[in-house]
Amino acid sequence: MALSPQWLDELRARITLSAIVGRTTRLTKAGREYKACCPFHNERTPSFYVNDEKGFYHCFGCEAHGDAIRWLTDQRGMPFMDAVKELAAEAGMEVPAPDPQAAKRAEKRASLHDVTAAAQEWFESNLHGSEGTVARGYLGRRGFSEAIMREFGFGYAPEDRQALKRALGKFDEDMLIDAGMRITVEDKEPYDRFRSRLMLPIHDTRGRVIAFGGRILDAEANPKAPKYLNSPDTPLFDKGRTLYNLHRAAPAARQSGRMIVVEGYMDAIALANAGIREAVAPLGTALTENQIELLWRQVERPILCFDGDNAGQRAAMRAISRALPMLRPGHSLSIVRLPAGMDPDDLIREKGVGAIEALLEQPASLLDTLWEFEKAAGPLTSPEDKAGLKARLLDHVDAIQHPDIRALYKRELLERFSAFAFPPRPQRQFTPRSDWKKGDWKARVPTLSPQTADKLKRAIAGGSRDLFSRAVIAGLVRFPDQIVRHEETLATFARRDQNVGPAIDLLLEAAETLDLNSGSPISLERGLPALPAKPNFAFLDEGTDPDEAREDLAEAVSLLVERPALESALAEATARFDRDPEGSIAEQARLRERLLVLNERLKQFGRRKAAGPDDSD
Repeated sequence: MALSPQWLDELRARITLSAIVGRTTRLTKAGREYKACCPFHNERTPSFYVNDEKGFYHCFGCEAHGDAIRWLTDQRGMPFMDAVKELAAEAGMEVPAPDPQAAKRAEKRASLHDVTAAAQEWFESNLHGSEGTVARGYLGRRGFSEAIMREFGFGYAPEDRQALKRALGKFDEDMLIDAGMRITVEDKEPYDRFRSRLMLPIHDTRGRVIAFGGRILDAEANPKAPKYLNSPDTPLFDKGRTLYNLHRAAPAARQSGRMIVVEGYMDAIALANAGIREAVAPLGTALTENQIELLWRQVERPILCFDGDNAGQRAAMRAISRALPMLRPGHSLSIVRLPAGMDPDDLIREKGVGAIEALLEQPASLLDTLWEFEKAAGPLTSPEDKAGLKARLLDHVDAIQHPDIRALYKRELLERFSAFAFPPRPQRQFTPRSDWKKGDWKARVPTLSPQTADKLKRAIAGGSRDLFSRAVIAGLVRFPDQIVRHEETLATFARRDQNVGPAIDLLLEAAETLDLNSGSPISLERGLPALPAKPNFAFLDEGTDPDEAREDLAEAVSLLVERPALESALAEATARFDRDPEGSIAEQARLRERLLVLNERLKQFGRRKAAGPDDSD
C-alpha cells in the first residue's frame, strides 16, 4: 500500500494529538502545550510535553519523541498500518487503495489466515479427543493449568501423514502448502508437516494465528526428528520479525515495566503459568535486529533470560552482538544468567517463582555481561592471551554506531582491562631519609629515551598552542602518573585535536615505558618551552600540595578535552538537519550553550586557581 508523504502530512494535520494522547495519559495545560508524567518511563515530575501546533510529543527525560502514528505504535503497540487506519477513520480520510498486485497479496494473506485458523481449531479438538491422551499426559506432567492450556491454545497433530489434508479438505492443496501446513516433494504426494506433535499456535500482534510450533512427544520412536519444529516462512509468517507471545506480553509489560526474553515458547508459557506474563521468545533463531526493535517499542531495557548452559550463554552473546550496533541513548539490554543446566521451568519447579523473580530484579547490564563473557572465553595466563582479550573487547566497541555510547563503552571496558592486566605493583620498601645522605640511594626518575624525548619536545614546540594547552602538557610531564589516570580521555582527545594531539600521543606512548610510581616528573634534558615566570595554574606552582595539584590538573584535563568533543557533537547535530530538522536545531542550541559555558570556565580557571589568600581581600 503506497502512502505518500503528502497524504501522511494531511492525516497528521487533521488529528489533534493531545486528544489521542489524552485517552490514556492525563494531560495538563501548560501555555500552548500540554504536559504530563512520561508514560514511557517512571518519573514524579512532568517532563513529557505534547504540542498540537507542531504535531509531536517529546519527553525531556527519556527522549521519547513522535507524532500521532508513533504514539499508537510505541505506546499501544499497534502495527504501523493499523495505526494509520485508526487515525484515518477518525480524520474522515480514505486510506489509499493498494495497487492490484498488493491487493492480490492481501487477498492471499486473508485466505491463508482462514487456513491457519481452521488448522488451530482442528489441533485443539484433537488434543481433547482420544488421540490426544499422550499429549494431555505430557502437559499434566509439566504442571500447566487448564486455564493456561486454553489461553495458549495447545493442540495435537496426529501421526497420519494425510490427516490434516482430510480435515481441511475445503482448502486447496496449494493453500495448505502456502500456509506451511503441508510439504511438497518432487514426484511424491504432499504430506502433513506436523505429525505426532504437541501443537502451539503462533500469533501476530493482532492475535491472529499465523504459524505453528510443534514439540515431538515420542523422541525414541523418531530419534532423527527435531525436538521442536516451527512453520517455515510464509506470506503470513517471518520468524525473524515475529516474537512468540508478544500480543499477550505487550499489555502485561506496560503494566510491569519490563519485558522478558526467554529461549523458547515453552519457557514463556512456564513463566505465564507461574504468573509472570510479560515473557516472549524468538522462534528458532538468534534474536534479530527486527525483534530487538520490537522489544524496544515496549520497554527500554528488555531482560534476556537464557538457559544457564553454554548454549544459552552463546545465545545471549549472539543477541548482544546484534544489539551493539543498534544501541542508542536509554536503550539497551539486561541479562539474567540462570543456574547452570536450568531453564526457567526447572528453576520454578525446584525453588519456586520467588527464585526467578529475585534474578529478574537484579539483571546484569549488557556491558557487564560482555566483559565477563570475554574474560571467561579462554585462558589469560600470558601477555598474548591478555592482548587477545583487549582486541576482542575493542572489536565489540567498534561495532557500536552511536559515538557517545561507543566512547563510554571503550573507556569503561579499557579501565576494567587495565585493572585486570596491570594490577598495582607492590608498595616499595620504605627507605629512611637518613640513608639518602649516605649516597647509597637515589629516587628513580622517570626518564624517556632520547628519541622519544626529542619527538615530544618537537611536537610541543610545533604548531600554534594556547597557554592553557601548553600548561596541561607541562602538568602531565610534572605528574606523569596522571597520564595513565586520564589515558582514555586523552586518547580520545588526541584523535580529535590535530594541534595538541601529537604531543598527547607521545606522552601516552611514553607512559607505557616508564616507572610511574616514584612520583617524580619526567626528565627532559632541555625541558619544555618556557611558561610564564609566575604560572597562573596551581598544578604548575611548586608551592601547591601535590595531591591538590593532581586534582587541579584533572579538572584542567577535563576542560581541555571537552571543547573538541562538543565541537564534534555540534558538527554531527548539524549534519542531521536534513533527516531531523527539529531535533537537529534543538541539539545545536543546547551544544552552543554548553560551548559558551565552557569558554567562560576556561577564562576563569587560571585566575580562580591561581588566586591565593592575599588576592581574596
